Amino acid sequence: MSDTPRPGPGSLPSALSAELTARVPQLLEAMRSVGSGLELHSTLDRICETAAELTGARYAAIGVIDENGRGLADFVHHGVDEATARRIGRRPDGHRGLLGALIRDPGPVRLADLTTDPRSCGFPEHHPPMRGFLGLPIRVQGEIFGNLYLTEKHGGQPFNDYDLTMVRVLATEAGIAIGNARLYEAAKQREHWIDGSVAVTTALLSGGDADDALQVVAEQARKLSGSAAGIVLLPADEGGLEIAAVAADRPSAMLGTIVPPESGIVAELLDGQAVFLEDAAGDPRVITTLAHGYGPTMMVPLHSDGRILGALVTPRARGERPFTETERTLAVQFASQAALALMMADAQRDRERLAVYEDRDRIARDLHDLVIQRLFATGMLLESAQRGSVVPEVREGVGNAVDELDVTIQEIRTAIFALQQGPAEAPSGLRTRVLREINTAAVPLGFKPSHRFVGPVDALVGDLTGKNLIAALREALSNAFRHARASRIEVVVDADAILPDGRKGVRLTVADDGVGIPDGGRRSGLKNLKRRAESLGGDSRHGPGIGEDGGGTTVVWEAPLE
Repeated sequence: MSDTPRPGPGSLPSALSAELTARVPQLLEAMRSVGSGLELHSTLDRICETAAELTGARYAAIGVIDENGRGLADFVHHGVDEATARRIGRRPDGHRGLLGALIRDPGPVRLADLTTDPRSCGFPEHHPPMRGFLGLPIRVQGEIFGNLYLTEKHGGQPFNDYDLTMVRVLATEAGIAIGNARLYEAAKQREHWIDGSVAVTTALLSGGDADDALQVVAEQARKLSGSAAGIVLLPADEGGLEIAAVAADRPSAMLGTIVPPESGIVAELLDGQAVFLEDAAGDPRVITTLAHGYGPTMMVPLHSDGRILGALVTPRARGERPFTETERTLAVQFASQAALALMMADAQRDRERLAVYEDRDRIARDLHDLVIQRLFATGMLLESAQRGSVVPEVREGVGNAVDELDVTIQEIRTAIFALQQGPAEAPSGLRTRVLREINTAAVPLGFKPSHRFVGPVDALVGDLTGKNLIAALREALSNAFRHARASRIEVVVDADAILPDGRKGVRLTVADDGVGIPDGGRRSGLKNLKRRAESLGGDSRHGPGIGEDGGGTTVVWEAPLE
């Protein structure tokens, strides 16, 4: 049987035969069932199942047309079990065959044997045999949403006029149900993105490390977009964009990788333009190997108030559905909100740093103007007493005390110099950067942590590993100050370390005699340390400290040498 023309407005009453009248209760029940839910995918499942029951079809499916109107964005089926579907493999894309013809020329099609139709392109391997076919479009608010397909009527009979009439009515009701479900899904989706933006803003403004802030943005973007990864890129000093945070199921080695400025995508992002890729792995504009295995990808700039902070990338696995227009719009809005929150958090950290520098200047002045002067005066009094004493033991003891005062004055002057150093004065050597972190931590701690270097640290440890080691040291010292209430801290940097898997590496050990890590306490700092180490192929762990009976905490951070 060939294509059947669409009946006119007055054709339904004339077709009401005894058979159709008998099936009206079934049709009403089917309409009630179709409109009973709001979740889109379950609504499509119900439509397929209901249409199959209504017409006696063995198989039913709905092909959801993509936004471009050239293929299928989704394919929901009924009657084919999951094991068979897996053996068949990839679902129809609607680019060819009878399904493609229905997309290009929407209208009802009724065939006694679809295998003989010239538009048919055959079935893939493991596909069940199908002959009888009934297909017609589903319209939502006047626009074609997709097509409903029915095949293999029970008993081997072809679909008749009554089936077509019933399915027409069902398709109309299905269009209303799908429209309601789409509105509900869109509202729920927007709500999730808004909640994600609130979570990012709250996390960023609650304080903490800048790297933690970027990680929050990456994790929220990945979760909200349903992507395989969330990636934050920041402008690199030598040009291009550097990957500063990655959220993925497995530790990623891409952290710290630089996407070169020669990439046209980098230029577009730094110019404030969003870039959307249908297949990142096969796109010629992607000149790095980072996109291997990724398909649909959103790349949106992090910009606020005319300032480009970086970019946010959310790739899906190859073969997954592309991002919808709504998802793209929500991602751009989320990136703008995240950029604003990052700027506010950065400004807040600047204010906190300024307060710290002002306090350090005050402490340095007090040390110089008061403490050193008093110690110097005390030393002079002791020297005078030493000269006036006739007892050798007293003279020796006073001399030792004067020597100790001289050493103390020198140590205080060293501390004053460290307090007065600005961030721009930090040398590039890893050993010196470690010492700088230790001296900086000495101010809030009230004492200077001890330190030891093993091996040629500056020569063996590369820039990327050194950068992450310094961040790990800063995090560990910060935890010791804020949570451990330690009175003694030991720092060891070992560039001759052998990692558990036998590779040569660098190992940072920070041990304290504090209160240890309480049960149920926050672990965000430790997770950050572990994430940094794993991104370099290393690891991080913690254990008992150096206090009495193992009190306190020992943090070990290690990574292979580059």
